[in-house]
Amino acid sequence: MKVYSFPRGGISFHDSTAPQRKKSKAAYLPTISIIPLIQYPGGIVSPLVSTGDKVTEGMLVGKGINQGSANIHATVPGRVLNNIKWNDSEGRPIEALAIRMEGVFKHLGKTQENFLKDNLSHNDLQKILSDCGIVEMEGSGEPVADKLEDFRNSGKPQTLVVRCVFDDPWLSADYILCKERKKAVVESCNIIAKTNNKIERVIFAVSKKEKQLGLEMLEEAAKYNLPASMILTGSHYPQRNKREMELVLKIYEKKEKMKLGQFLILGPATLAAVYDAVKYRRPILERYVALGGCAIRKPCIVRVRVGKRIGDLIEENGGFIENPVRVIAGSPLYGKRIINLDEPVMKTTYAIYAALKANTDGEKHDCISCGECRNVCPVALDPEELYKQVMIFGAAQCSKDCHGCGCCELVCPSRLPLSYTIMGINKRQNDG
Repeated sequence: MKVYSFPRGGISFHDSTAPQRKKSKAAYLPTISIIPLIQYPGGIVSPLVSTGDKVTEGMLVGKGINQGSANIHATVPGRVLNNIKWNDSEGRPIEALAIRMEGVFKHLGKTQENFLKDNLSHNDLQKILSDCGIVEMEGSGEPVADKLEDFRNSGKPQTLVVRCVFDDPWLSADYILCKERKKAVVESCNIIAKTNNKIERVIFAVSKKEKQLGLEMLEEAAKYNLPASMILTGSHYPQRNKREMELVLKIYEKKEKMKLGQFLILGPATLAAVYDAVKYRRPILERYVALGGCAIRKPCIVRVRVGKRIGDLIEENGGFIENPVRVIAGSPLYGKRIINLDEPVMKTTYAIYAALKANTDGEKHDCISCGECRNVCPVALDPEELYKQVMIFGAAQCSKDCHGCGCCELVCPSRLPLSYTIMGINKRQNDG
């Protein structure tokens, strides 16, 4: 079976400190939960509870009030202790509710009522996903209801793409979710396809090393008579990025002489959350997280409640071997730095990486013009030149085409923070 890859650049990224892809385990329930009221840039959420109020598991505690905002729910029963604020590593202000767990759980350990019906309409699906605060869990946290609406209004033939591409070892939690919640992922595809008659095909985009997973997905899809197929992709990072993913899909479309139209690309965690919302009216209460890095004593894949403090999660898995120099939510290549271990696991936290040494630690040298950064850039930029322009001119000469994959930084023999510098300037430029 042919393997489709993006045409230039990229790296083979391996990390022995990532947790092994074995089965997941449940994390302890958090005594104190920190529930951020904004989990997507630009979203505005109005709090619905105050200090001292009692909340139940899955209760709506923050109402999204503009495009790009998602409803926020309590992930444990308890009492609101206070409203807290801090700035994240990018200087973005975060407001959150601190909830002390107490009382009876509504969903955990209970038989769930099945709300799934055959005549579900697109508008029904939109409302359910909006009410349950379902967001894109592998990306920046965009509300899925908004994404589906934009997609449906395009007027073109459409293809739902299930992104099971594991080009980064820190996506191991998504891989385990695919294995353990395969039925939920595939049935979610069926739900979305049935509510949008413009979706003509479902494609499982799977890394070449995970061909068996793709075949299992196809077997499950056959139970719903889904018009499904599988495409094997390369495993070079950043194959799963939207741009690189669409490139290989268009190559596949031309090779197979198919008309795929517009692509709706969703990851397995997002699809599983859609399934839970539609079938059980359950918001995102927990997520699969890969916990590892050379500073972590017991790397593992855990199912953890959204709102659990990162420090608590690390402590219950053996704590640190030594104090880390850096803790990152997400991949070490492009994740967000955690500046306080009281920060919580969020809907978009798929990994937590704790390092004793950062990628760019050690003595930095002047650029030697080796060209390695140019060789690996998937969008054919010159990171060396961009870095020098940023250092001399600031944002004025900086390219906005860089999507921050971090390939250049990883291969730089001079240990220069290329991607960090280029993207840092871009973010400040865009925010300003």
